[in-house]
Amino acid sequence: MWSLLQTNLLLFILLYSCFFSAVASSLFHSSCQLQRQFHLNGMHKSGDVILGGLFQVHFFSSVADLSFTSQPHNLSFVRFYDLGFRHAQTMAFAIDEINRSSNLLPNVTLGYTLYDNCINLGIGFRAALSLASGQEEHFILDDTCVGNTPVLGIVGDSPSAHSIAISSILGLYRVPMVSYFSTCSCLSDRQKYPSFFRTIPSDAFQVRAMIQILKHFGWTWAGLLVTDDDYGLHAARSLQSELSLSGEGCLAYSEVLPWDKDTDELRRIVNVMKTSRARVVIVFAHESVMINLMEEVVRQNVTGLQWMASEAWTAAAVLQTSHLMPYLGGTLGIAIRHGEIPGLREFLLKIHPTLHYNNSYGNSMFWEFTFQCKFSPVPSGWLEDGGAVCTGKEDLEKVDTEFLDISSLRPEYNVYKAVYALAHSLDDMLRCKPGRGPFTGDSCATLQSLEPWQLVYYLERVNFSTSFGDQVSFDENGDVVPIYDVMNWLWLPDGSTKVQNVGEIKGSAFRGEELILDEDKIFWNFNSKKPPRSVCSESCPPGTHMVRRKGEPKCCFDCIPYSFECTSCPEDFWSNPKRDHCVPKKTEFLSYHEPLGICLAATSLLGTFICAVVLGIFIYHRTTPIVRANNSELSFQLLLSLKLCFLCSLLFIGRPRLWTCQLRHAAFGISFVLCVSCILVKTMVVLAVFKVSKPGGGASLKWFGVTQQRGTVLFLTSIQAAICTAWLVFSSPFPHKNSQYHNDKIIFECAVGSSVCFAVLLGYIGVLAFLSFLIAFLVRNLPDSFNEAKLITFSMLIFCAVWVAFVPVYVSSTGNRADAVEVFAILASSFGLLFTLFGPKCYIILMRPEMNTKKAIITCRKLNKNIYNTFNQIYCTLKKLYTFLINIRNKHVWISIQRFTLNIHWRTNSIQSVATVLQMQRHSVQVRRVKKQNETHFLKTQHLCGFQTTTLASPMIGPPQRLCSWIQTE
Repeated sequence: MWSLLQTNLLLFILLYSCFFSAVASSLFHSSCQLQRQFHLNGMHKSGDVILGGLFQVHFFSSVADLSFTSQPHNLSFVRFYDLGFRHAQTMAFAIDEINRSSNLLPNVTLGYTLYDNCINLGIGFRAALSLASGQEEHFILDDTCVGNTPVLGIVGDSPSAHSIAISSILGLYRVPMVSYFSTCSCLSDRQKYPSFFRTIPSDAFQVRAMIQILKHFGWTWAGLLVTDDDYGLHAARSLQSELSLSGEGCLAYSEVLPWDKDTDELRRIVNVMKTSRARVVIVFAHESVMINLMEEVVRQNVTGLQWMASEAWTAAAVLQTSHLMPYLGGTLGIAIRHGEIPGLREFLLKIHPTLHYNNSYGNSMFWEFTFQCKFSPVPSGWLEDGGAVCTGKEDLEKVDTEFLDISSLRPEYNVYKAVYALAHSLDDMLRCKPGRGPFTGDSCATLQSLEPWQLVYYLERVNFSTSFGDQVSFDENGDVVPIYDVMNWLWLPDGSTKVQNVGEIKGSAFRGEELILDEDKIFWNFNSKKPPRSVCSESCPPGTHMVRRKGEPKCCFDCIPYSFECTSCPEDFWSNPKRDHCVPKKTEFLSYHEPLGICLAATSLLGTFICAVVLGIFIYHRTTPIVRANNSELSFQLLLSLKLCFLCSLLFIGRPRLWTCQLRHAAFGISFVLCVSCILVKTMVVLAVFKVSKPGGGASLKWFGVTQQRGTVLFLTSIQAAICTAWLVFSSPFPHKNSQYHNDKIIFECAVGSSVCFAVLLGYIGVLAFLSFLIAFLVRNLPDSFNEAKLITFSMLIFCAVWVAFVPVYVSSTGNRADAVEVFAILASSFGLLFTLFGPKCYIILMRPEMNTKKAIITCRKLNKNIYNTFNQIYCTLKKLYTFLINIRNKHVWISIQRFTLNIHWRTNSIQSVATVLQMQRHSVQVRRVKKQNETHFLKTQHLCGFQTTTLASPMIGPPQRLCSWIQTE
């Protein structure tokens, strides 16, 4: 039983399958036919890949009444739109230019199918469906459709309402659509319109651009007029939202303009404009709607308004007539970015009505429109009314028409960019390498199996530059980088009009909207020739405050006198001249941006650079006698400390902060103590070296070896570091806002915290400087060919003079002047030490190298020996003679001899004094050598004269080696 049931069931399934297959087979191989073909006017050109286009070639169209009682009739055109026809020709030119290019889409020929949408949504929608599905009446459904290849992408449509309707359908099949004129911000919604792109900025940016202009001229009270479509209604919502968020202004009224010529509604709207206090009127509308509005404005003679135009009618030549310019003159408008298309004019001049029909739709109508003639057969009554007959031989180049004026291409430039965006995307797709593609399995698209959704992927990532230099790319919403030109309608004295560019506004992700205006070029259609005043309520005068009017926008208020007394401003604020609100006080400090701060900082860096140069010279010549003879290690330490002195002055420039206040005085104190300590040790070393040349003075030099020198400098600097540490710990300097000297100004300064610590810091530097000066002064006449005592004396004199003068000037200065005084004192004293101590040495090293040799220092040795022996013999002879004469008791002879002897003593002392003074020019390195020679001379002189050594070393003559310097000088 169960097996029988299974058999019957299988037989039933088999019979059903055979029946279904037969029926399905008969249906699959059948053909289908279009129920009705749309009668559309367009231009066609075959190619490997077809691009579609939707353009407004006719201004209006009259559609039969759709009562559904009879078949709809064909359309009747009202007026030819030559600029729309130029848009279509621009796309044809761009495709022709791409086909001639060897770099873009090589071996691929682009074709096009362009339809006239007659600025009618129904016609535009039919045209888009025809582009997506084709116009073939008969389709074979077995394998693939036979007929013209459907378009790969569409350029258009122009109105936002058309693009919204068309893109919502084409987006389901991911057919890319690139609009050149649809600006509605709603089209940026990628969820609703996933395959929509545009080469014109959205209204969201245009609205913000309008607000920037309102803000620039201080217009806080304006009226708004929009068309009754998606373009106008979305613009109105965006403008109201942006004004509410920014708080830059309010709308006096917001009216919707009718599409048809509704006289009553237009009269009411114009009457609202006439009675409102708003002098600025913002209009988001198409030029056809503006024509109806302006007729009513002229009828009611409404003047004195400042019009602001959206990009839809900014460049509308139909409104720039002598009849309307008294009302529209001075209009400010947002215009599409203009561009240049080389070769377009020559392409347009080739238009002729005898060209092939498929590529010449509109040529005859354009010819008739341009030359105001009719081709045969002419309508009845045309010739009787004086009309001309077109021959086709008319010269298009001799006609003055806007069609051939390519000086300001705006929508055409967007069409041009849209075509090239599709072409570059297709080129990128065809350059894909197999196995590295973005699609499933790393595959690439091919020209034979190309799908529109594959082009969308590449269109989202396209990035190229036009010949005009503009970069074209799309963001995540399909929008381009926004940029608009700001236009002004100029009414010339001869009655002619001109639309001139007076600025631009750019969009940036970082800086927002950037408005650039040339106000000197703007024409204002007012007697004052100045921007109008458009506010709901004027600013309240002093002594009153704002009270918002009930039921009105926040820009409308009344000014009510204050019923209470004035209050004091906060500490960092000051009353404005009108005394109606508090304003921040001005701040003052020694800044890097003011001339004084720049000069001081530059001087500090210059001093640092000179120190580095001098240090480099000393290091390079470190083996020369002049560097070695002047304690090179201390010289290097001194140069490094001077660099720190110059650099610490930078801490006194700039806005005072806690760390700079704490560091500036500590760095200043430690740097200068390090510097003065090096000078003090150098002076003490010079003194110790010359003590060695005296009998019994050798022990003094052992206390000033290299280790002792380093330790002394470190010990003296550590004392200053301890003072600074105690200062920072117990009473640290801090930034202070000083308003004691000026009520309306805040002086930023560094409070010292503890005046005692500051005084101790300066006092310690002064003590070391005074000791260095005193010791250097005492040893200034010591014999040395390169003695530094005089240089140190002079440098310490400059140093002390600067800082003695600093104290009274600093105490009497305030604010940035006090900081400038301290910086000047630091720089002056540092430069004084640098030039006085190292200037002469650098001069000898660089300019007089013959003096920087060992030979020049010791050339006087042999000459000194001979002259010294001669002087010793003379001295011994005179001494013996003096002893002999003492024994003579004759009074008269004694007196004469005594006078002679005194004369001899005087001359001898004079010789000794000259030798002692001039001996200071000898180098200290030769002291030990001369001393050793002198000991030999002492022994010889003792044997020769018969006196003891103490007698020879008596102050009458002094150490014999002092004669060397005198001989060398002579």
